[in-house]
Amino acid sequence: MKSLPHLRRGLALGILSAANATGQLVFLPLLATLVTRHGWRSAVYTVAAAAGVVFVVVLVWMKNDPADVRLLPYGAEKPATQPSRPAKAWSPLTGLARASRSREFWILAGTFFVCGASTNGLIGTHLIPACMDHGIAEVRAAGLLAVMGVFDILGTTFSGWLTDRFNSRYLLFWYYALRGLSLLFLPFSLAHPASGLSFFAIFYGLDWVATVPPTVRLTTNTFGKENSGVVYGWIYTAHQLGASLAALGAGSIRTYLGDYRDAFWISGGLCVIAATLFIATRNAPARSEAPGELAGELA
Repeated sequence: MKSLPHLRRGLALGILSAANATGQLVFLPLLATLVTRHGWRSAVYTVAAAAGVVFVVVLVWMKNDPADVRLLPYGAEKPATQPSRPAKAWSPLTGLARASRSREFWILAGTFFVCGASTNGLIGTHLIPACMDHGIAEVRAAGLLAVMGVFDILGTTFSGWLTDRFNSRYLLFWYYALRGLSLLFLPFSLAHPASGLSFFAIFYGLDWVATVPPTVRLTTNTFGKENSGVVYGWIYTAHQLGASLAALGAGSIRTYLGDYRDAFWISGGLCVIAATLFIATRNAPARSEAPGELAGELA
């Protein structure tokens, strides 16, 4: 079989997604150490300096297309032929209006809402305080997040490889189901930190951002390549809304109930529900109005 560029997109996206999330997690131990030793301002200055370096790198060296540096897309054997009349991409508001008429959009946005609630909003924000509640030092707790970041590289890259080869619905079913089970057992891991937390960090880290490659693949298949960017942007907005709600909700639960147990259990239950959506709706008819999209192929 010939090596076509679109057959490698999942792998490339998996690597990029892993780098994104792992960068957040790897920075946490450093920032926790800086805050402990030098105060919160040192952490802010460090992040600002890192952002400045990234800005310069992107401005000077980042290119929009492989052709800009006389290269072919990864996996391509010859330059792609451009269509005589390329499809016009939707504007942001048009994309939201049209995508919101589709059942697939609400499945993807709703499950990504749960994804944000169970990662950035819950674990990324509250794992360190939850560990401190159980007598675990702040720097050691931040180290657990760093371990998750290391295993996230493996898990998300492998997820991209799987996305190029298997049905994305079933991948997302397993990712959300396994994440939900890990969160349901997290309170027991916190009660036995000597062994339970290390296992949780490894297991959860493998699943941290594994949902991104298959979610992007489903978005592209359903709404077309030319509209995948704007539609995924709205789906990712749901992700961030879920993260913000979980950050607030878990903090409120800790304040009023005295621990995070119920917050972890609620998030784990939501992940299990999200997993079942991809199986329960797999044979339901799809509704689609996007020109050129693969209607109903949420797979």
